Amino acid sequence: MAHTLYWLQAGGCGGDTWSLLQADSPTFLDTLGVLDIEVLWHPSLSSQTPSEHRRVLDSLMSGARALDILCVEGAVIRGPGGTGMFDTFERRPKKEIIGTLARRARWVLAVGTCASFGGVAGHPEVEATGLQWSRETRGGFLGEDFRAKSGLPVINLPGCPCHPEVILGTFSALVEGAPLALSSLDSPLDYYGVLIHSGCSRNEYHEYRVEDSDFGDKGCLFFHLGCRGPLTHGPCNKLLWSRRNSKTRAGIPCFGCTMPDFPRKQPFFETRNIAGIPIDLPEGVDRAHYLAYKGMAAAAAPLRLKNRETKI
Repeated sequence: MAHTLYWLQAGGCGGDTWSLLQADSPTFLDTLGVLDIEVLWHPSLSSQTPSEHRRVLDSLMSGARALDILCVEGAVIRGPGGTGMFDTFERRPKKEIIGTLARRARWVLAVGTCASFGGVAGHPEVEATGLQWSRETRGGFLGEDFRAKSGLPVINLPGCPCHPEVILGTFSALVEGAPLALSSLDSPLDYYGVLIHSGCSRNEYHEYRVEDSDFGDKGCLFFHLGCRGPLTHGPCNKLLWSRRNSKTRAGIPCFGCTMPDFPRKQPFFETRNIAGIPIDLPEGVDRAHYLAYKGMAAAAAPLRLKNRETKI
């Protein structure tokens, strides 16, 4: 029997859907066929009439039809005043639909940072939140004790947008019964257990503190240009976008879009510092050792790095 999937778009831009459609080897449709997944509804792909969609949704909410995978894209909108009427389906708050379907589903996936943590949509005026997290706090819309029928919490697949291979790989692990170890933020460790920095092609420049203060060169983007790679867990330098590139390879600082605090209040392209020392240090590095090491590293930087001769 096919595994059923229902995709609901809540408070978000739909970018995760368009990311998913970029999957090429295999494609999204190929993956559905291989894994025997039946898409009951996807707002960008399904061709049912409104009345047909309503019947599908009613059968899922009543429990008359089994739901294996619930994917929610975008934050849960609770405003105004907790009513949820800022985001509705046929005059019914989507938050009520999400709450009911989540308790019917075998697995619940928060696709993208808005669904995972609130993200860009998490503005106080719309009372938006992630499914089971609100920024860095566990709880969110469904509550910290929520478990899907599988016994798992909401599986967070953050990213703005989420990488398509992360979505398809998670589908595969769930359907095939493969182990799915989760991080402390309830994200699959296979994809979110590594720092963006770990696969960055500018690592050697970082280690010797060969810094860039403007765009277009080969040096490290962390010290002046706001790169969050040394603090951000995600797959972007492990799974290249379109199998070719990532922000840091293209000379753009990592924004930290897979983390609960995204978007931060500080400017993207500026590294906060005190007397030239970044306020936010790389994960696992204490300030005293950083001060001692980075000064020596900069002094010992090879000439080829200072001259930006190493390829990235």
